[in-house]
Amino acid sequence: MNNFKNIVILFTIAFFASCSNTRFLPDGELLYTGGKVKIEGDSISRNEKKELKDQLEDLLRPKPNSSILGLKPKLYFYNLAGEPKKEKGFRHWLRNTVGEAPVLFSQVDRQYNQDVLQNYVENSGYFNAQTASDSTRRNKKASVVYTVTPKKKYIIRNVTFPDDSTQLAKDIRDVTRRSRLRPKQGYSLETIKEERIRIDTRLKEKGYYYFNADYLLVQADTTVAPHQVDLFLKIKEETPDLAKKQFRIKDIVVYPNYTIQNDSVRITSDSIVKHNDFTIIDSENLFKPRIFDRTLYFKKNDLYNRTDHNLSLNRLVSMGTFKFVKNEFKVADTTGNYLNTFYYLTPMPKKSIRTELLAKTNSANYTGTELNINWSNRNTFRGAELLTISAFGGMEVQVSGQNNGFNVYRVGTEASLVWPRIIAPFKFVSSSGFVPRTKATIGYEYQERRKLYALQTFKGSFGYLWKENERKEHQLMVSDITYTSPQNVTQLYRDQIDLNPSLERIIEKQLIFGPTYSYTYTNTMQRRKKNTFYFKGSVDFSGNITGLLTGADVKNDKQVEIFNVPFSQFVKIENEFRHYLKLGKESQLASRIIVGAGFAYGNSEEMPFIKQFFIGGTNSIRAFRARSIGPGTYDTSTNTGVFLPDESGDMKLEFNTEYRAQIYNFIKGAVFVDAGNIWLMNDNPNKPGATFSKDFLNEIAVGTGVGLRFDFSFLVLRTDFAFPIRKPYLPDGQRWVLDDINFGSSSWRKENLIFNLAIGYPF
Repeated sequence: MNNFKNIVILFTIAFFASCSNTRFLPDGELLYTGGKVKIEGDSISRNEKKELKDQLEDLLRPKPNSSILGLKPKLYFYNLAGEPKKEKGFRHWLRNTVGEAPVLFSQVDRQYNQDVLQNYVENSGYFNAQTASDSTRRNKKASVVYTVTPKKKYIIRNVTFPDDSTQLAKDIRDVTRRSRLRPKQGYSLETIKEERIRIDTRLKEKGYYYFNADYLLVQADTTVAPHQVDLFLKIKEETPDLAKKQFRIKDIVVYPNYTIQNDSVRITSDSIVKHNDFTIIDSENLFKPRIFDRTLYFKKNDLYNRTDHNLSLNRLVSMGTFKFVKNEFKVADTTGNYLNTFYYLTPMPKKSIRTELLAKTNSANYTGTELNINWSNRNTFRGAELLTISAFGGMEVQVSGQNNGFNVYRVGTEASLVWPRIIAPFKFVSSSGFVPRTKATIGYEYQERRKLYALQTFKGSFGYLWKENERKEHQLMVSDITYTSPQNVTQLYRDQIDLNPSLERIIEKQLIFGPTYSYTYTNTMQRRKKNTFYFKGSVDFSGNITGLLTGADVKNDKQVEIFNVPFSQFVKIENEFRHYLKLGKESQLASRIIVGAGFAYGNSEEMPFIKQFFIGGTNSIRAFRARSIGPGTYDTSTNTGVFLPDESGDMKLEFNTEYRAQIYNFIKGAVFVDAGNIWLMNDNPNKPGATFSKDFLNEIAVGTGVGLRFDFSFLVLRTDFAFPIRKPYLPDGQRWVLDDINFGSSSWRKENLIFNLAIGYPF
């Protein structure tokens, strides 16, 4: 009851504070509270009225001061700050950054808004509409109501396209099959503009380089019948001759060492190289000519088309070798309709070194730092190859908690070489605007967990990366090898193995090799869409062919070894799906589901520990410590060891949903719910309740919480407070713990409230 009283008092204070905003207005001024649109008349349906009303109200200017639940907090802070004496300091920040100046009624131009509304309804086909406006004043506030009386919408009766015998007119008629202007559709000026752009786009694919949408004219005849209109699409008489011609490609000239500062190139006789259809002018002989064969789509005598134009530019940019890419077309000085095309390319610095110092923390109460040093060569063998050599080192320390003192140290190095082409015994043809790549990587890492053990890991991979378009991406690693070997295992850790035998798997020697493949689809870059998606599916094989060759697929009592190390055999599949629902200009509902399963066979009884699934933590179920949930209903608190081990499983199911909204400028808020768990495929006597069964839905962990996101454009700093509302390790019937929530209890907060600090969104 006391809490309710406090809430009432708080809202009362805020209400009166909001009302007091009018006290600060200049003499004779009124606070503008907004405009409304009323649609009158019986000429259009109720649904048309509602849709038209929403569209028209969005056009009204100016917008009133922003409000929350009818209150205007930004205006209140503006008035609270008063007139600052200096152009800096707290008052200046509060007034001009946090606050918002009052929108005055004197700033409203009613006639201008009426004209805007009138133009919009007529451009939407409601000809002969009428608009009027009236203001309402109360105390020191004012609003405006705009009344629009539309007539019946005009419908397209016929559409006529150019019918003369010119090639341009013929090509326009050829692209009308998917015209946006069709009989029985409502008249719309916006649709007419879209149709002109559509036709221009199609003509660009047919060689009309100099054509422009402005050269098309659409005339409307509204006298043909009541509330009907005939449209006539014509080519303007003033259209220049160049715009009416189709062009083919003649000479293709590439300047791969162009200096944009001087806007010039140095040409000598030995700097000109003829290669197939290209003329390459490279005074320093920086690049092998063949890279342009694989990058540029135009060939001599090709009909100009905008697709090949854009794909060539996209490929040059996506190579990651050139800082600036400039393309120019000029009419060739020959008989016939030909274009010479020129590519001016400014290379990035060939060699560079980058150093990164990172600070990090996680929900397991580990904090630490990491140093990365990367050296790159962007044109290693004169074929735009990217060679990267990196070294890294870092440490993680738990300041407080059960793992205090078991610090983690890691150092390592990695070298990778990326070729801007597919190196394979078969021919790979891509019509994408993204250059396909071949990547080879080799690396080493030494990780020490103080007082327990150390691990040495060697990795090597070779495979291909290619994108069909900006939405679809593939990655196929033909060979992906990992070898892990334990070092310096302490007696303390061996004693823990006696208490928890599953810990022995962490320090087993592991040899994993085989192909991996992943496919990614996303349209999240299309910001205007209400619904956007992200999907990533991956499959990981290990030892499948080797198992057939060595006979490991046939179950034996003894594992087959390579270099005295048993190799792993498994199939792992993982799918991640995200959905983003745009609710408003600055709000959305983001959801994610992850489903994964791993199956060990042949030479392996269990999945390798590093290939198993984990759950919990800053990017997973945030109400639980990282890697602390499951498997199944297994209770990690039964571990009698001196530290908390990471829990892993062969199957994973995870759901997340998060409502995101802007609170103020760069500060965004979130309310989220996370759920999921992991399970083992086979029974483990040391982990009761860990096996996947038909009751898996009853074993789901659920957490919820709130968070803030500080979007600094170059990074997003995320803070989340989360707590569990369902604990799968409790007895059946007692797993929902909503009744136990008590924010006023320090013991409850210590046991349940989790703070997450991270960079970027969780998904």
